[in-house]
Amino acid sequence: MERQEQPTRAWVLHPDIKSSDPRKDTRRAPQHALEEAVSLARALPALDVVGQTIVPLPKVRPGYLFGSGKTNELGNMLADQEVELVLVDGPLTPVQQRNLEKSWGVKILDRTGLILEIFSDRAQTREGVLQVEMAALSYQRTRLVRAWTHLERQRGGLGFVGGPGETQIEADRRAIDDQIVRLRRQLDKVVKTRDLHRSARAKVPYPIVALVGYTNAGKSTLFNHLTGADVMAKDMLFATLDPTMRAVTLPSGKDVILSDTVGFISELPTELVASFRATLEEVLSADLILHVRDISHPDTETQAKDVEEILATLGIGEETKRFEVWNKLDLLDADGREGLQIRAERSDEHFAISAVTGHGLDDLLTQVSEALTDPKTEETLLLPWSDGRKRAWLFDQGVVEEERQTEEGFELDLLWTARQKKRFREL
Repeated sequence: MERQEQPTRAWVLHPDIKSSDPRKDTRRAPQHALEEAVSLARALPALDVVGQTIVPLPKVRPGYLFGSGKTNELGNMLADQEVELVLVDGPLTPVQQRNLEKSWGVKILDRTGLILEIFSDRAQTREGVLQVEMAALSYQRTRLVRAWTHLERQRGGLGFVGGPGETQIEADRRAIDDQIVRLRRQLDKVVKTRDLHRSARAKVPYPIVALVGYTNAGKSTLFNHLTGADVMAKDMLFATLDPTMRAVTLPSGKDVILSDTVGFISELPTELVASFRATLEEVLSADLILHVRDISHPDTETQAKDVEEILATLGIGEETKRFEVWNKLDLLDADGREGLQIRAERSDEHFAISAVTGHGLDDLLTQVSEALTDPKTEETLLLPWSDGRKRAWLFDQGVVEEERQTEEGFELDLLWTARQKKRFREL
């Protein structure tokens, strides 16, 4: 009988670093930050989170992060609990990580390392795998030891710097740079393939509706409810890593392409923002963005700001239509539900729903359909004889009112939307 590997005993530490200027203190509530860090840790099946601690930190110590007294106190606690891995909810320098590992006798991951572990565990498509490897290599380049070796008993690890069982491997930066170049070339090919798919979609008159939101806001549950798809939807951070797209027919009869995307998170590592830009390109080309919020979460306002900041970083401006979808209405008490529904009814851009029960989805879909119904304009277009493919596309779209043949080519009277005009230009 095959022996089952025991999960790694992990402890989550959230350093609550005091701001030097209380007036500029933008820290999140430490309890909420710790809960999110624990949720991140529990997203990895290889871990057994046996405890969690908020550590007040008057100032950061460059060598160990914590002062010597606190370092010893935490070390004794971790030894008593037989902890094998410590997850520090924040950034650690390579020196801090190495010193703490030596002092406590355990493996340590900081927030970036943990998110990379989750992403490597979740990535399904070729593009997702390549992006994770590039992000991990960028992170690894700053470290002299391999940060994720401790998990290789449970799974193969990322597998691009040595094999299972290796510890304290010194990274050859030149080799890593060469690997990053190779990965970037492979990723460029994948992105070109996605561009071809996007060009193919330009031939279809379907608007794209992108679901975005903080991780675990319920985007995938909403996606599954609307499409009947079987996207992984669990009460788990980063349950969806790769974008998923499905055609959906709205109650009005209008067809749209619905895109589910990776969840956003505060303090997303810069390596991941850069590497995952291609994944979020579907958001850049969207005709409508649905910002899904977990309205039951105590930190929902802060999460919403984090999402808006990432959208702004991606270059998505106010010109892209967007609705705010207040999800998980079923988790609120009766008074909370009623208050939110009243607020939503007074707005054309806010919707209170439950993706689990389906409450409020009819109103949302009706407004989505109206928002994507563009006014049509009349226009006369002259196509040369050689543009037969474009002429056929216009007839396929049903936008040609009348056609005349001239010495120069086809003269067409069109009645079309701005979206159809844009996609015609992309042909």
